[in-house]
Order: sequence, then C-alpha cells, then structure tokens
Amino acid sequence: MWDSIAKIAPNLANYSDRFLQALEATWQMFFIAGLLTLAIGGIFGILLIVTKPGGIKPNKAVHTALELVTNVFRSIPFIILLIFLIPFTRALVGTSIGVKGAVVPLVFGAVPFFTRQVESALSGVDPGKIEAARAMGSGTAGIIWRVYLKEALPSLIRAITITSISMVGLTTSAGAVGAGGIGSFAINYGQNMHYQDIVNVCVLILLVLVSLIQIIGNTLSRKTYNRELFRK
Repeated sequence: MWDSIAKIAPNLANYSDRFLQALEATWQMFFIAGLLTLAIGGIFGILLIVTKPGGIKPNKAVHTALELVTNVFRSIPFIILLIFLIPFTRALVGTSIGVKGAVVPLVFGAVPFFTRQVESALSGVDPGKIEAARAMGSGTAGIIWRVYLKEALPSLIRAITITSISMVGLTTSAGAVGAGGIGSFAINYGQNMHYQDIVNVCVLILLVLVSLIQIIGNTLSRKTYNRELFRK
C-alpha cells in the first residue's frame, strides 16, 4: 500500500502512522458528531414545524426559543465558534483538543444547519395529507411518524447528505485548532513543512469522501422518492 502512496506522495510515506491516526480521528469525529447532529437537529427541526403558528401543536414559547438558538449559532462562523466554546468544552469533556474536544463545537456548528434543513424538508409536506390524518383521528406523534417523516423522506435524505458533506468541512476546519484529523495533518505535515504532495493527498481523500456521500445520498433519495425501498 505504502509503495503505491510513495510514488504519488513520497513525503507521506514517512508519516504513515500519523496519517493513519489522522484518518481514524477524522472518522471518529465525523461519526460521533454526525450521530449527535442527526438526533438533536432532527428533534429540533420537527419541533420547529410542530410548534409553529398554525402547526399541529402550536407553542409560541418553544418555537421562539428554538428559533433564537438556531439563528444565534448559525450566525457564528465555525472557527470563531470553536474558540468561543473552548471554556464550555473543557468544562463538559475535560479537554478542548483531540476528538473529544472537537465533538462539542462540531455539534454546536452542525445542529443549527441540520435543524433548518429538516424544517425545510418537512415544510414541503402537503397540508391536505396532514388534515386528512387529523380527520382520521391521528394524534401528534402519529402525524409526525406517518405523515411528516414518511412523506418528506426523500427530502430528509437530501438534508442528511448536505449536512454530512458540511460535516466533512467542519471536521477538517477543526484540525486548525488542535482537533486532529485530516485537517490538522494537512496543516502540520503539509503546509508547515512545505510538502505539497501531502496536501494533495489530503485533498484527494476529502474529494473521494464527499463524492461517495453525495452518490449514496442521491441514490437513496431517488429510491425513496420512487418508493422502491418501501416496495422491497
């Protein structure tokens, strides 16, 4: 493996162990922060739709609070957010560096974005189907599961795809402040040591990763839109 890499990036072969550690750290950050973002952002997005004026369970206080939190954290650039959350991150997980230190700001940075994506996807559900479900006696939970989530599934998959690609960028940016991963490796062993081949390989890996996420997302979205997954 490294013989092939040495031909493309001769300097990278000298740091094989650290390169593998960077890949592992990137995966850990992406996986842990991604799951938390999916859960928290999904809940927040659903609550924004459900509690809005005219929603199936209007609640002005909850809706206003979620709108405020989402707008505030969406307005802060991620690099600034990383620095701003350092005291909170240290208090919560005991460190502000490494994978543990990166997960907290990654979640704070990605959740507002995914919340808006979920809100947008659910907003596209036909109101007539919601009213029909109400007329048939469905409660709030039933409408959410049987109408909102089912009807908006293709759009939700696209939202997850877009957010996942954004997470790749955020994870890489986190490397600039000691989070580790591909971003940190590219800066420390590529830019700082003037090894352009290392930077090129890191960029290539990110391009492949983003392309795979996009292909998988497009395929699932198309299949669910045509209800192929449900028929199977």
